[in-house]
Amino acid sequence: MPFLGQDWRSPGQSWVKTADGWTRFLDEKSGGYVGDLSSFCKKDDHNKENLFNSLNYDVAAKKRKKDLLNNKAKIQYFHQEKWIYVHKGSTKERHGYCTLGEAFNRLDFSSAILDSRRFNYVVRLLELIAKSQLTSLSGIAQKNYMNILEKVVQKVLEDQQNIRLIRELLQTLYTSLCTLVQRVGKSVLVGNINMWVHRMESILHWQQQLNNIQITRPAFKGTTFTDLPLCLQLNIMQRLSDGRDLVSLGQVAPDLQVLSEDRLLWKKLCQYHFTDRQIRKRLILSDKGQLDWKKMYFKLIRCYPRKEQYGDTLQLCRHCHILSWKGTDHPCTANNPETCSTSLSPQDFINLFRF
Repeated sequence: MPFLGQDWRSPGQSWVKTADGWTRFLDEKSGGYVGDLSSFCKKDDHNKENLFNSLNYDVAAKKRKKDLLNNKAKIQYFHQEKWIYVHKGSTKERHGYCTLGEAFNRLDFSSAILDSRRFNYVVRLLELIAKSQLTSLSGIAQKNYMNILEKVVQKVLEDQQNIRLIRELLQTLYTSLCTLVQRVGKSVLVGNINMWVHRMESILHWQQQLNNIQITRPAFKGTTFTDLPLCLQLNIMQRLSDGRDLVSLGQVAPDLQVLSEDRLLWKKLCQYHFTDRQIRKRLILSDKGQLDWKKMYFKLIRCYPRKEQYGDTLQLCRHCHILSWKGTDHPCTANNPETCSTSLSPQDFINLFRF
């Protein structure tokens, strides 16, 4: 409207859209008009009807467009909640959601932790969020984060598996919260400070529960791991991707202690997680003049990140811009859907929402 800089809110004045543009005139109580009101009043009823029809059409068109978008989103999420439709366009609109918290709320991670193939993926994602992304979550997303974490702890307490993994996650989260609570005056946390203190107490309680776990040996009288041939025992140990598991396994029995010190075993472990260049920079010789692969491994993990391995990961379809789990098909319209999917690590998933 062309009233920029004018007091269009003056009593008795109104603006009317005409064929020549917007015209200001006075109502009957003001006793006059501004602009060519007579020409406007002499317009036939057909023009008036077109004017109102045009306004009604604009309102109806906007409403239909809004309803269409809402219905499309509802159908998408109702059909499969684990999918996130990602809009095309600018950087912010490219992912459908502008924040990590919105996507974190939409993806059903509570059900994902019940799947053993996705458990490690979700735990790693929770750990990365605890390290640097906790303050980027909304209040609802932070509450959802704590609820998922509680379910993860309860699953570990029931199954008595992945205990060390969850201990590290809780310790990372507690350390981050200690830093954030001390900076509460800088508005880094959403919600009341007492609520966060209560959550920190819950984390300490979970840590105590994990420390009190007593793993009981099952009453099994069949063939045990140590009854297998040495070649099979070594083959199974080569499937372990964490050197700490090898050390723990070697403490079970003297025979396993010998196998856990096998140089070839630690060499393959180093070559799996690290590149040749990284290995050459951290060479360590033993007293016999040979490469000490075990010491090199623990030195390398302090310097470089280990290779991440997951049974199932989130996939991003570059064609239709949908996130889904690896084992879940989505209605892709591409000619070759297999070539459009990209596997996302937990860090890659977080990077999607960095602008």
